Amino acid sequence: MAKNHVYMDYNATTPLKEEVKSFMWDNINAYGNASSMHSSGRFARSKIEDARKSVANLINAPDDSIIFSSGGSESNNTVFETMRRLASCTDGKPLLEGRREFIISAVEHPCIINSAEHTRDLGFKVHILPVDEFGLIDMDEFRAVLNKNTLLVSIMMANNEIGTVQNIGEICRLAKKEGAWVHSDAVQAVGKIPVNVRELELDYLTISAHKIYGPKGIGALYVRKPLNHGSQKSDFPPLLPLIHGGHQEEGLRAGTYNNLGIIGFGKAAELALRDLDSYIEKTGRLKERLKNGLIEKIENIKINGHPGQNLPNTLNVSFPGAEGESILLSMDMEGIEVSTGSACASGSLEPSHVLIAMGLDAGFAHSSIRFSLGHGSTEEDVDYVLEKIPPIISKLRSMSTIPH
Repeated sequence: MAKNHVYMDYNATTPLKEEVKSFMWDNINAYGNASSMHSSGRFARSKIEDARKSVANLINAPDDSIIFSSGGSESNNTVFETMRRLASCTDGKPLLEGRREFIISAVEHPCIINSAEHTRDLGFKVHILPVDEFGLIDMDEFRAVLNKNTLLVSIMMANNEIGTVQNIGEICRLAKKEGAWVHSDAVQAVGKIPVNVRELELDYLTISAHKIYGPKGIGALYVRKPLNHGSQKSDFPPLLPLIHGGHQEEGLRAGTYNNLGIIGFGKAAELALRDLDSYIEKTGRLKERLKNGLIEKIENIKINGHPGQNLPNTLNVSFPGAEGESILLSMDMEGIEVSTGSACASGSLEPSHVLIAMGLDAGFAHSSIRFSLGHGSTEEDVDYVLEKIPPIISKLRSMSTIPH
């Protein structure tokens, strides 16, 4: 049993901050149904609205533009389902001017890729943009496929595996010229870098609480206001409910409110905004220490992702000649927890679709490890990893028949 425990998988999920945990416990009696008019219901509703304001503040959005959901996957699917339904025909008349084309990138999260594939199965056209060696989308290709038939552009703000941050502002500017809606899965960006939806002019943005030290099972979708409940496209993005039922969230997301989850999400958002500068400084400094140490101690490694346009906490490294899952399990035996890529794709023997899209061959992709740092990371953690990983790589390479 390893004596140390070093967690470097914060992009997969984060632990509840103690302040969040305490705040949720202090509000444990906010049990009332927030849709009820009695005092317990009104009290719960007030706590939910406080949380909504905190989440909105984190991305510089109006309070009423935040719709609570169960998490990132639901929020992303809600946007795609809205587009599919509004672009389909009702009584033989298209609702969105015949627009039936979607644009995503080759490095999106699986829930976006699978939503796009479902969209294609229903008869829509989907353009999948290639990326360069650093994971940035090909802007020339984007301009080439963007046209008057484009309905939705959905590009993630920051990649979960390599940390590359896309030029979302420029993407929005170009898409708006063609009248397309723009969505960004910002689950990995919010709380790690500044995100300002007013400046970016995004139509939709996805957030998840468990990525910012809040509880699991709760997230949000930002929708640029005012919401358009009609059938005709206006200057503001439409939204249709994925879950039908009650009147919650302006009738856009039915179901009894997850009071404690929302309350915890609000507190986590408040702390993420408060601590953003210190988070960027700390994780950026530790990442550089880790990267430089790996380069110094281990020969023939490759750092994946953009060297500058990158999340401060994320480091993806290929160790050719050593298989990723073997590295992960060997490190786990030493008490070090890392990832071979997206936790949502774990269990697959296929190499990372992100790294393959960047041009890495299968051998390099299979030998890659993602280190993602967080508030709990320390210099001692980094130094422990730098002590344990060189002999692990050396041992695995000595047993490998793969060139390295």
